[in-house]
Amino acid sequence: MADSTELNQKIKEMLVDELMLDETPDEIGNDTPLMGPDSLGLDSVDALQVVVAIEKHFGLKISDAEAAKGILQSVTTIAAAIQANA
Repeated sequence: MADSTELNQKIKEMLVDELMLDETPDEIGNDTPLMGPDSLGLDSVDALQVVVAIEKHFGLKISDAEAAKGILQSVTTIAAAIQANA
């Protein structure tokens, strides 16, 4: 698997592409929250899109809402989950 810097960049690019975000991948911090205050402002519909995109791009299947809550906190937590399942 790619090193974490490269993986983080791929995740950011996926988020921008899949969610059509106004931010560029370089404007998204690794630890920027995806949802909640001071975040990218994703909602539950966006979260579902991200779950599908993660499976499509990285082969990581997130099967339950509790797991998704932990994984979809930031680029760093998504990358950790992908690497743990690689």
